[in-house]
Amino acid sequence: MLRDITIGQYYPSGSIIHKLDPRVKIVSTLVFIILLFLVKTFIGFALAILFLGIVVRLSKVPLKFILRGLKAIMFLLMFTVILNMLMTKGEVWLRVWIFTITKQGVYQALFIGLRLVLLIIGSSLMTLTTTPIELTDGIERLMRPLKKLHVPVHDIAMMMSIALRFIPILLEETDKIMKAQMARGADFESGRLIQRAKAMIPILVPLFLSAFRRAGELATAMEARCYRGDSGRTRMKELKYKKRDYIAYLILILFGAVLIMTRHLPDIPAIIRSLLS
Repeated sequence: MLRDITIGQYYPSGSIIHKLDPRVKIVSTLVFIILLFLVKTFIGFALAILFLGIVVRLSKVPLKFILRGLKAIMFLLMFTVILNMLMTKGEVWLRVWIFTITKQGVYQALFIGLRLVLLIIGSSLMTLTTTPIELTDGIERLMRPLKKLHVPVHDIAMMMSIALRFIPILLEETDKIMKAQMARGADFESGRLIQRAKAMIPILVPLFLSAFRRAGELATAMEARCYRGDSGRTRMKELKYKKRDYIAYLILILFGAVLIMTRHLPDIPAIIRSLLS
């Protein structure tokens, strides 16, 4: 299950999405996430799904590979959906024992579930189509105005990029350690909560040691290549906006405007009720 997490991985392809400036992809991802929390109607979510589907198609990243990342959060997703369904008050739709399900709760749970799914897919798509170097350069260029406040922009961007790329590496390492411990008779599934927490100690200790070892090797490799941070550092490829990047920004603005307009339109249930009445 740990290997199914796609955030932090890179999928090489020569698609138009891969060729976009990393700043465009970072800004687009942030704007898309913000827009998801502004959507309140089924029409808005339908447009968001359509837009994200087109981007996935253009990225040439297999849909199965992207959806695989949802397996790791399936428990959290189902727990969030059920909790919102049972805790939201409103017009009673169904009563089961001591539980009451309302129509507002069903809508709220559905919207929350869609937001989480689209958020994970959108975030994964950014890292799947952007190399670590491009991601670092993009974050640094976007944070460049903070240099006037003496903020170490390059160091922050480098740390964020390294941390993001270490996610799949550490997850793969955790999976290997768990399988090795299970082969030696370790049990991580049975017992009470305290017993399960104690059973995780044999995993955390070697995992931390492996993480520190990898961090030391990375630091040694950077020093061996005379890495000295941002001072005097040059780039083989300077980031420059091209025509396709401006077109992508324009499409993002139009999509955001249309999505915001859907907040003021009657939703599908309201339309169906008006037709039936």
